[in-house]
Amino acid sequence: MNTFFCSDYARKVGEDVIGSAINYQTYILIECPPPWMSEAFNSKWIPKNLQILVEEVNRAKLPIRFLLIANDLSHKSDHTTLLIYQRQTGLSHGYRQQEFQVPNIEQVAEVIKKYLRGKTPKYEIATSKTRDILVCTHGSYDQCCARYGNPFYFYAKAAISDLHLDNIRVWQSSHFGGHRFAPTAIDLPEGRYYGLLEQESFRSILTRTGDIQCFNKIYRGWGILPPAIQILERELILKNGWNWFNYQVAGKIIEQSLDNNTILGELTFEDKAGSLYTYQAKLVKDETKTLQVKSSCKATKKSVFVKYAVDSFWLVSHKIVTYSI
Repeated sequence: MNTFFCSDYARKVGEDVIGSAINYQTYILIECPPPWMSEAFNSKWIPKNLQILVEEVNRAKLPIRFLLIANDLSHKSDHTTLLIYQRQTGLSHGYRQQEFQVPNIEQVAEVIKKYLRGKTPKYEIATSKTRDILVCTHGSYDQCCARYGNPFYFYAKAAISDLHLDNIRVWQSSHFGGHRFAPTAIDLPEGRYYGLLEQESFRSILTRTGDIQCFNKIYRGWGILPPAIQILERELILKNGWNWFNYQVAGKIIEQSLDNNTILGELTFEDKAGSLYTYQAKLVKDETKTLQVKSSCKATKKSVFVKYAVDSFWLVSHKIVTYSI
């Protein structure tokens, strides 16, 4: 029996979780009751046409992430929920949500194909749910997601109920990376990633209240931004507090040294008052935080995870946005 738990080790060595959110153009979430195999789309309930579609998209290296999701009702549901989140362009709050109520999972592949061709699929529904939180519970992929993800999913469900947050759903999810930070979650439609979660910080995420400094420990980053810019964004979250979550944001890397030790990044945001700010930052490789660790419980050797720190950042422009009518 494997007694190495990658999440325990990440905690022990104090690995910084920031910069580990993954940048996808599209998330396609398909309701499918567990258990799931290690390769999720080889699981019992996945039809062949869906397996083939996922393989084709992955082979084409498209920036699309397929995930299986489930909740306590999935085993007895008379339909299959399909959620598609598409990243918005320019300054944005994250992703645009579309929800489909498909009669059965055998028809899901055709709905997705139509969507990817730019056509309007059938079965789209309006929903009052404005946030979907995915908790990785994919224990057959990594045992930390079973050990920490499963109990956290049940806690998350109870917390949302206790707080009467009827607009938020929580789902069990197949693997989306970062299992060494279990319990780990994605908060959609924003697309923010969190790791090493515990009860108090999760309630802060849900209600956007409490000590913002918890983001130093749990914030993996915002998936709409390049990994290095996620580090700058965390600095601006700590500077602006919970108000930051009302802002529209875009970020990019301007230049990078040949040895990748130094990065010049830029982040622009528009606040609720219509002011547009652009910050630039010098990010440098942080030798004290760069680590060699096993990336998963099953890993046979260690991998190097380069970490960056904000050396300095400065305001380069501030203007008032005006919209013509």
